[in-house]
Amino acid sequence: MARELQTRVIEVVHSIYGGALETESAPEWMLRPGRAECRRRWPLLQKIYTELTGLELPKTMPPREHRRLDAVLRRRGRHPLVLEVDEKQHFNVFREQTLRAYPTSVKLGFPKRLWNERCQQKKRLEGGGFGKPRPPLFPGDGGRHRQRAFRDALADILPPAHGWRPTLRVADFEVTDWIYGDQAKRRMKALLTARLS
Repeated sequence: MARELQTRVIEVVHSIYGGALETESAPEWMLRPGRAECRRRWPLLQKIYTELTGLELPKTMPPREHRRLDAVLRRRGRHPLVLEVDEKQHFNVFREQTLRAYPTSVKLGFPKRLWNERCQQKKRLEGGGFGKPRPPLFPGDGGRHRQRAFRDALADILPPAHGWRPTLRVADFEVTDWIYGDQAKRRMKALLTARLS
């Protein structure tokens, strides 16, 4: 169901935004971002990682730690745009922790306050594979939750540092009621107008 929703959101956004679409891909600087790829945002990302794990972020990402984006949209004459579709597992105490660490200079393509509120509403983390350890960077309980929160932070912070537009996020709870209906394009257009202006 989550993959189906993600595919549908990407399809509707692309039909409105236009341009070239790349799914499940990432620019080189996002695949395994270390100190060089993080540029001036390295201290911020170090701080976020340490707050999440109590560990120090290595200057080079380990080979098994790589990041893909839900979609990248490219239009002629515009900076590229990352689109991320956030399902329920993206909202929790760890994601709230990363969002709180963002200075106002981090430009966002989604309402941070709404994301924080949703994170605060969640009282119980998903179990099983959603929370298992993800060594080497995210060992221990809740490793996958912490990894997801950190990867979301990377996807928010790095694109503008590389001259891209602020990352557009669309949450499942915002669109589930209408994304498959006749009004999907109209309603998504309103959402995009608010987020991309």
